Amino acid sequence: MAGQKNFDADGATFMISVAAELAGMHAQTLRTYDRLGLVTPQRTSGGGRRYSSRDVDLLREIQRLSQEEGVNLAGIKRIIDLSNQVEALQQRVRELSDEVAASRNRRGGELVPVPRTNALVVWQPRRKRSGD
Repeated sequence: MAGQKNFDADGATFMISVAAELAGMHAQTLRTYDRLGLVTPQRTSGGGRRYSSRDVDLLREIQRLSQEEGVNLAGIKRIIDLSNQVEALQQRVRELSDEVAASRNRRGGELVPVPRTNALVVWQPRRKRSGD
């Protein structure tokens, strides 16, 4: 969540007052969450905050974690960071799975689990040498 997102002219975005109303919060709370790195809205060329629908959903989740689950803001930030890491890892697994599938289609190997690890190995039988 940290870092500045690029402004997406095609996606629906909301001014801070609208995002605050949609999330059921005060605009100052959104500014605080931005400053703490909990939610990082897009920025206009003039520096104005623009919140996506995903940002509004995240604001609602922050509110739920805080009010219903009793999680403090530091804990919420950690949860968000870990969720982002999981999402990135899941995307990487999908990419690697696609690469393995493409490799299998080209070479005809098979996936073999390696005991006591989280690794997968593409096993391919040795090609017969001309003298064998």
